[in-house]
Amino acid sequence: MALVSVILVCRNPGPRVRAAVASVLGQAPLAHGAAGIELEIVDGASSDGTVAWLSTLNADPRVRWTSAPDGGVYAAMNLGLQRARGTWCLFLGADDVLADSGVLAAAAPILQGSEADVVAGHAVYTDGRRYAPCLRRKAWRNFAHHQACFYRTDALRRLGGYDTSLRLQADYDLNLRLIRGRAGMQEITVLVARCAPGGLSDSGLWANYREEILVRHRHIRAWRALLWDAAAVARFVRKAWRRRSHFAHPESEANV
Repeated sequence: MALVSVILVCRNPGPRVRAAVASVLGQAPLAHGAAGIELEIVDGASSDGTVAWLSTLNADPRVRWTSAPDGGVYAAMNLGLQRARGTWCLFLGADDVLADSGVLAAAAPILQGSEADVVAGHAVYTDGRRYAPCLRRKAWRNFAHHQACFYRTDALRRLGGYDTSLRLQADYDLNLRLIRGRAGMQEITVLVARCAPGGLSDSGLWANYREEILVRHRHIRAWRALLWDAAAVARFVRKAWRRRSHFAHPESEANV
């Protein structure tokens, strides 16, 4: 049994998935006495050569992978959750990498001693933005970056995993269900992941914010959520303005 199952989901990721895999398999050994790690790869029937490359990993006992058509990213994450053998799980996409080779060694003693169900670290985007957990305001929006959260595997299974009827905010829905179930939460200062911008929840599209509001109203009374809904609209407008400003003045990209 592993201490951490890193669950990596992909579909036609191209060569960038190799960096994600290398960042996991290149982790420093965990402290003496700690269980090891495993990498669970769920591929959505890629047709870009990824499956052939994954077959080259068969000799590594830390790696298990499967490739088959799926119902989208959250369905793939649920499959990875079902297959995981670790006490904790950490989800990555093909565009994400662990921040450095010491991430899991730094997190391991915290995870071994934690009674929480979620241990939330830091993530940084390749454009320089840093995402730190904020448990003081954990309901008003996603309180932590998904790729920087260690989830107790049994806790997610008890919830039934991700709601696959959601396209963009099933991770927020999952976190709110954990909160409503009084799951224990813990912040850590470990920089866990480096992520490419423009993913599902970072696209800046109105559909993402609309689904955020929908999810919030599933779990929080409307009168209490109104201010947070307004904040979501403000974040959408700000991102839209930044995109428009960038296209009008592309030379300012570094400052956006």
